[in-house]
Amino acid sequence: MSAYVIDSALFRDQFSTAATRAIFSDEQTVQKWLDVEAALARVQARMDIIPRHAADEIQAKARVELIDLAELKQEMDRTSHPIVPLLRAMKKVCDGDTGEFIHWGATTQDIVDTGTILQVKEALEQIEGNYRRAHAHVIALAERHRDQTMAGRSHGQQALPITFGFKAAVWAAEIGRNLERLRQMKERVLVGQFSGAVGTLAALGDRGIEVQEALFKELGLACPEICWHVARDGIAELACVLAICTSTAGKIAHEIYSLQKTETAELEEPFTLGKVGSSTMPHKRNPPACEGIVAISRVVRSTVALGLEGMMAEHERDKIVLQTEREFVTRLCCMADAAFAKLAYVTAGLTVRGNNMERNLFVQKGLLLSEAVMMKLGDHLGRQEAHELVYEICMDVFERGGTFKDGLLANPTIARHLKPEDIDRMLDPQAYTGAAGAFVDRVVAAHRGATA
Repeated sequence: MSAYVIDSALFRDQFSTAATRAIFSDEQTVQKWLDVEAALARVQARMDIIPRHAADEIQAKARVELIDLAELKQEMDRTSHPIVPLLRAMKKVCDGDTGEFIHWGATTQDIVDTGTILQVKEALEQIEGNYRRAHAHVIALAERHRDQTMAGRSHGQQALPITFGFKAAVWAAEIGRNLERLRQMKERVLVGQFSGAVGTLAALGDRGIEVQEALFKELGLACPEICWHVARDGIAELACVLAICTSTAGKIAHEIYSLQKTETAELEEPFTLGKVGSSTMPHKRNPPACEGIVAISRVVRSTVALGLEGMMAEHERDKIVLQTEREFVTRLCCMADAAFAKLAYVTAGLTVRGNNMERNLFVQKGLLLSEAVMMKLGDHLGRQEAHELVYEICMDVFERGGTFKDGLLANPTIARHLKPEDIDRMLDPQAYTGAAGAFVDRVVAAHRGATA
């Protein structure tokens, strides 16, 4: 049984992925701690700080399958400490006195922080992979539907014609910026922690910095300028950037959700027979994948506050911060990966209903093109006078019914300046998408290489 959705056999794939669950499993958490200890031993043996045979034995036995996790949990409960029980367990499995040389000059938070960063590094590779797949799908949508005219909307109302390719290109550009944020963030977040009790590496004398630099080269992490035991801005940035990225995913999913509404029906998330929308209404074709993405993005945003709270750490060490991060970092990464996996799925199989987009261009009977008429009339009357005149006609058509064209032709001032065939050209949505196609081309050219 499970008390949380990420671990639930029923719900886990809605809120996480198998890959991220494995990365943050108990087994991998302990293995990462052991990986750090083994790397530290290897480095120190090369420097003749500990015996080489001890490092070899530590390396050979630093395997989670040799550790009794149930017993480790009992000892963690008894000692109220995560690493001391692990060191004692390692001492048991290591031959002779070799276990005495594990954890030489380190402190618990060094091992826990570095282990977490190793997990985050793996998780970000998984997360970024799914996000890049979604990016590629969105770019393809933009290119494929470059000239598919649809109603652009502002304040929830039809505004002017755009193309669906233009809308998708806006999504693609935003995801592209987020991928750059992820790349830049890694330089600051994927940094190891090995600083000793209060950050000075005093236990290693004049060899401390040398060991630190070698250790992180061994582990493939950046070396910090100075201890970050109580400088948690990296974890806070991780939360903020993943929240930005998932918010983009949530925004796209909510847009698809909105445009899938029955009265609009311009988009639809992937549907296959067997997907059920309701237990009582057999006709329903709901957007559960998009709903899940939006929900996850809300949960991920909630971790930002916890990340920022973690920056309020005290003195040179503060376990309150570690306990908070233990709860939300896993949730943050698992849910972000789930959101991007779902987004990749939705954008890969998105149904674009061009016929409905065309239909919806005319639901206002020409009012969608009021700007086009106003700008043309402005050549004769001036922009402000043209706006006032067209506004009055639009409001009358809106309230009384009829068509925008009829309303225009009934006005003697407009009839003096615009011919019926001129009005027909101005009321053609296909002819008033501006530079939408050029913007799509610009985005596709800028971002296609980034998805390779």
